[in-house]
Amino acid sequence: MQARALRKRLIGLGVGVTAVLAAQAPVLAQDTIKIGVPTAMSGTYADLGNQAKRAVEFAVQEANAKGGIGGRKVEYKVLDTEAKPEVARKQAEKLALEGYRILTGTIASGEGLAMAPMLERWDAIYVVTINKADKLTGDSCVPRVFRVNHQDAQDAAVVRPWLGTRKETKWAIVAADIAWGRNSGQSFAAAAKAHNKEIVGEFYSPFGTNDFAPYIQQVKNSGAQGVWIALAGRDAINFATQAKQFGLLDNTFVAGVSFVTDSTVKALGDTSKGIWGIINYSSSLDTLENKRFVEAWKKAYNGDEPTNFEGETYIGMQVIFQSIARAKSSKPIDLARVMHGGTFDTLFGKQVIRAEDHQMVSPNYFGYIGEQGGKLRPIITTTFAADQASPPPSGECKMPKF
Repeated sequence: MQARALRKRLIGLGVGVTAVLAAQAPVLAQDTIKIGVPTAMSGTYADLGNQAKRAVEFAVQEANAKGGIGGRKVEYKVLDTEAKPEVARKQAEKLALEGYRILTGTIASGEGLAMAPMLERWDAIYVVTINKADKLTGDSCVPRVFRVNHQDAQDAAVVRPWLGTRKETKWAIVAADIAWGRNSGQSFAAAAKAHNKEIVGEFYSPFGTNDFAPYIQQVKNSGAQGVWIALAGRDAINFATQAKQFGLLDNTFVAGVSFVTDSTVKALGDTSKGIWGIINYSSSLDTLENKRFVEAWKKAYNGDEPTNFEGETYIGMQVIFQSIARAKSSKPIDLARVMHGGTFDTLFGKQVIRAEDHQMVSPNYFGYIGEQGGKLRPIITTTFAADQASPPPSGECKMPKF
C-alpha cells in the first residue's frame, strides 16, 4: 500500500516512470526475505555443504510456490566458507552486509563459533542446523544463535545407554582435531567411564587428512575391541576406505557419530555395511510431516531421498519460516524473540527451542548400516524420545532475557 501511494504521489508531481521505479526499489527489496548460506562448497566438507544448500533451495522453492511467507518472496545466497572459521566469519559478514541477515547451513562447529560473537554487530541471526559442539549453546552462547540439530550432549545421552549393552571393554577414539571432534571424543570417553569401559587410545587427525594409515595402525596396536569415530565428509570416507584396506573393519567393532550417514553409504557402498552409530535424522521416520517432505523431495530430486543433513537443514528452514510468519517480520531481533522458548512444527513433530540455551529439544536414534528395501541405508534400531535424548541445560549458558 505504501509503494502504491508513493507511486501515485510521484506521478502526480510529474516524476518519470524510471524515477518512480527507483523510488520503489528500497521498499520492494525490503519485502524480499533473504536467507544467507555461508557453507563449505569446496574442500573436505564440500559434499555436506552441497547438502545444506540443496535443503535451503528446496525449502525456498517450496515456500515461493505457495506464494511466499506472508506473501513475501524468499531468496537465498550461498558463499563458500571452505569449512574454515575465519573464512566463514568473513563470508557471513559479507552476506549480512548485502541484506542476507538470516544465516544458516554452516557445517563445522568452529565456523559457527567464529560467527556467533559478530551477529549483534551485523544485526544478523544464525540458525544452526549442522554444528554440534556444546559450546555454541553452552559457555559461548549468544542471544542470536539458535540450534535445531543435535548437540554433542544429546548424542552422548544416546551413546551412554547403547554402550552399556556392548560386550567390548576396550575402546579407541578416532576423531577430527576440530571443536566438534574433540567434543565428541570427550563425550564418548565420559560414557565409556560410566560403564567401566577402558579407553586405550585417543587419536585426533588434522582436518582434511588424506592418509589415515598411522591412526589405523595405532588403533590396531592399542588392543581396542571397538573404535568410536567422529569424522564426517571426505575425512569419514577416507578413513573408512583405508580402514577396510588395512583390515580394521573386519576385526574391530566400529561405530560413530556423523559416520552412519546416507552420504557415507552412497560413497562407500558395501564397505559401510555393519557400521553402527547415531542417526540424527532418517527419511524413514514415521511422522506425517516427514512422509510428506520425503515424497516432495523425491519428486524434486529424481527419486533421491533426503540425507540426514538435508533433513536437519530443512527443519531449520521450517523454524525460520514459522518465526517470520508469527513475527510478521524478517528482522533478526524479531525472529530471535519468537524463537526464544518457541514451539515449532517440524519433521519430528512439535519441538521446543529452550529459552535457557536456545537448543531445540529433539528425539534421537541409534542404528546401523544394512540392507532395507533392496538398498543399503542407515537403519534405526533404537528410538529415544526427546526428554530421554536431551539432557537439561548445562547452566554454562547465561542467556539474557529478551
